[in-house]
Amino acid sequence: MVAFIDAERASYGVEPICKELPIAPATYYEHKARERDPSRLPARIVRDTELCGEIERVWAAQFRVYGVRKVWRQLKREGIAVARCTVARLMRRLGIRGAVRGRAFQRTTVADSAAPRPPDRVGRDFTASRPNQLWVADFTYVATWRGFVYVAFVIDVFARLIVGWRVARTMRTELVLDALEQALHAREVGTGLVHHSDQGSQYLPRRLPPRMMCLCLRGRTTDEEPGT
Repeated sequence: MVAFIDAERASYGVEPICKELPIAPATYYEHKARERDPSRLPARIVRDTELCGEIERVWAAQFRVYGVRKVWRQLKREGIAVARCTVARLMRRLGIRGAVRGRAFQRTTVADSAAPRPPDRVGRDFTASRPNQLWVADFTYVATWRGFVYVAFVIDVFARLIVGWRVARTMRTELVLDALEQALHAREVGTGLVHHSDQGSQYLPRRLPPRMMCLCLRGRTTDEEPGT
């Protein structure tokens, strides 16, 4: 916002621009004064600036593999008093992190190349003109103190509302089917509903049990295939 005001102040003035933006004129003028005189900066900002330089130095000197704990301990060994939470906060600000053993993420979409894949009826156009016209489904993982859990959800594109969801410790087909079943029972679904998902093996039609085949067909036009 400060850069925008600098660019437009000659045309409109500072006060009129600040009236339209969530910034007070006094805040803008104080920011400019600190640019001219760094001694006006608060002690915490000055301290953070100094620590950022030390953190980057230690991280680079250790081949960019040190994480928060090791950077913090190295700073302590060098006599730089700083809290571990401060090191974590400043490393997030700097966008640096330590090396992670193994995979840094869980893979949820595993396509089955041998299974038939229904056509994409959406064409990347994720818009809807009414409720229950287009649902999109996916699932992700959430880290907890007791390990990863998987959360499946179904979203009505028109209202951007989650209409069905389930949580499980495994990413089996039943997880996504239970979320879809909850959505179908919660909504008065007529014809013309398209249920869109990725090509993960959990969503492929050959894995749908008979009870879900009926539920899916209830929400689709006659020429649509279950699982699309």
